[in-house]
Amino acid sequence: MYTAEFVSPMHPDKICDRISALILDECLKQDPNSRVAIETLGGHKKIVIMGEVTTKAIIDFKEIISKEINDLNFEILVNIENQSPSIAQGVDIGGAGDQGIMIGYACLDTKNLIPLEYELARNLCKFIFNKYPFDGKTQITINDDKKITDIVASFQNVSKDILKSLILSWLQEQNIDFQNINFWINESGDWNQGGFDADTGLTGRKIVIDSYGPRVPVGGGAFSGKDSTKVDLSGALMARKVAVEILKSTDSKEVLVEVVYVIGKIEPLTVKIKIDGLEIKASDDIVLRFTPQNIIKELELKKPRFKELSLWGHFGNDNIWDK
Repeated sequence: MYTAEFVSPMHPDKICDRISALILDECLKQDPNSRVAIETLGGHKKIVIMGEVTTKAIIDFKEIISKEINDLNFEILVNIENQSPSIAQGVDIGGAGDQGIMIGYACLDTKNLIPLEYELARNLCKFIFNKYPFDGKTQITINDDKKITDIVASFQNVSKDILKSLILSWLQEQNIDFQNINFWINESGDWNQGGFDADTGLTGRKIVIDSYGPRVPVGGGAFSGKDSTKVDLSGALMARKVAVEILKSTDSKEVLVEVVYVIGKIEPLTVKIKIDGLEIKASDDIVLRFTPQNIIKELELKKPRFKELSLWGHFGNDNIWDK
């Protein structure tokens, strides 16, 4: 049995991811060499922006945040410093902006080469959100036969009856038999208060949703609001690209790539590749592709594309690293 969940872009954690990614995009538009590490905390009419930004860009943080959330009644607190010289001295020579473990994965479950339960949960969430763009969650469990056994859904401003009708419509569009599916819909009752009005959000609290779902391990670093010298996201994107390439070039069902970085060092400490569970040695050519500067160049990561990535997961969306 495998289960995965997904949340809508109006979930408070995702609003924070989006704000952090938006600030990064605004910096990159004006200065592609910006160094950015932004964390957002939001909820209950307050937003706090903390982090380190070294850039030539001129950014009015409060203005762009107010426009994004479309609410002038929020108190916005900004505390931004330059990047630490201790970090900068390693990044300046092409080294990684942080240490950590980054994971890339690809499998034959779906045409997008991501786990089936994850893609189903995401697609259902998108389907509902496109009709009711509010705070919400979906969750899907499949069995060994890759059939759905349970669907959990909770959405703001959508009654239980309407939500079930939407889910049944989606299942019919997917040609999925729903006779043996258990439905758990707005189990705490219908609700109208969501987003920052109902709960607190924080950048990086949805790292499993940002990745491949709980079937695949995560390294632990937040994806949103960091320029690509911070290898939390960029290293994971390259790991995904390598995993996809290996999957397509071998007779295998799944590939997992694990990359370990040392802060300030140009090449990764280790690159491990598992093909259907069997570990193989990464070639020197593959290892060299994981240097921060090569990743940024190969994946075009100086472009302001990160807000869009923050919305619906970072993999299986037909980006450069998914091909």
